[in-house]
Amino acid sequence: MNELNVLLEPVRGLLQQLGAFLPRLAVGLGILLVGWLLAKAARFSVVKALRALNFHVLTQKAGVDGFLQQGGTNKDGTDLFGWLAYALALLATLIVVSNSLGLAQVTDLLGRVVLFVPRLLVAMLVLIFGSYFARFIGGAVRGYCKREVISDGDLLGRAAQYGILIFVVLLAIDHLDIGGGLIQRTFLILLAGVVFAIALALGLGARERAARLIERWFPQQEPQD
Repeated sequence: MNELNVLLEPVRGLLQQLGAFLPRLAVGLGILLVGWLLAKAARFSVVKALRALNFHVLTQKAGVDGFLQQGGTNKDGTDLFGWLAYALALLATLIVVSNSLGLAQVTDLLGRVVLFVPRLLVAMLVLIFGSYFARFIGGAVRGYCKREVISDGDLLGRAAQYGILIFVVLLAIDHLDIGGGLIQRTFLILLAGVVFAIALALGLGARERAARLIERWFPQQEPQD
């Protein structure tokens, strides 16, 4: 009998632990179901609110919707923000569930992800508003060149637009703190190399061509008598 009790003791311990864990698991599943419903409601509310504020017009003019559609999706920038709200609510629910189940490591990992989502949201807003501003500046440069009858207005407008857009992308990446500044330093090195190459080309033989381009872009007006 004693030997049987010794053999059954681990089974009793396992059953006791399982009996204590099952109620917590049931509560966790209930919380997960409620959190999933709240996450869907949050996504619906965010999308409706942003569309009421005509945020989809801003994302369309900024080129975000076209970029997403080129990737093979029919969603726009507003739907993307709704998905972020859904993901944030669902992650918060998973944190509550894992904490109730005593999964400390999972709770810590999910907490880090939740802290990253607001930074991603701000970076997306920077990209959207920055892209809109870059397109506005590019259009303004093209319009100015057209009024002043300056050649290559499209080229100058695109250069201004892409220059601002590159700065905006770097600003968003810096806010996300991806790569510990490696991306910014790499870009600065490449930019310095391009500037050095252009300066070297101008110094070695492209001075006359550069002078002709400047004369074509900004023609000198003849003095009036």
